[in-house]
Amino acid sequence: MGHRLTKISTRTGDAGETGLGDGARVSKDSARIQALGDVDELNSALGTLLAEALPEAMRAALQAVQQDLFDVGGELSIPGHQMVGEAQVARLDALLEEWNADLAPLKEFILPGGSRAAAAAHLARAICRRAERSVVALGRSEPVSANTRRYLNRLSDLLFVAGRALNRHAGHGDVLWRHERKPG
Repeated sequence: MGHRLTKISTRTGDAGETGLGDGARVSKDSARIQALGDVDELNSALGTLLAEALPEAMRAALQAVQQDLFDVGGELSIPGHQMVGEAQVARLDALLEEWNADLAPLKEFILPGGSRAAAAAHLARAICRRAERSVVALGRSEPVSANTRRYLNRLSDLLFVAGRALNRHAGHGDVLWRHERKPG
């Protein structure tokens, strides 16, 4: 990146527009900027998760995911540009298999919670689902990479499994939804 950002406050967005990576100007409420913002929020949520005590292999995997999310942002900021490949999606698939292997099969719905790290993983999962919806909405009017959609879909699954694995790591079980509870 070098010295590309020499000035943070440029005032070029004061009229409600922002610049894309290709130099185009778009409204800050466009579907593309919404998707970019949701991916940025997701990456920030992962940063919060990474501030927790995590197993080292999970930490390394989530740090790689943060790098991938910058690639997703790069794709979104330059229409038609592709940075996310099948290998990144396949890496998430492999992590899903690995992290889920030691977990008990689900027989009930679970609630987000348990340990702080698990709760942070579930919050990141919910933000990832929103980012995925934003990318799908963008894809209705402009081309979006299929790998980017697949990546966000797999990532939300991975973050769900991460929440379960982190609760297990902390000595907590899953927080189960009690569907049979009595009202009041």
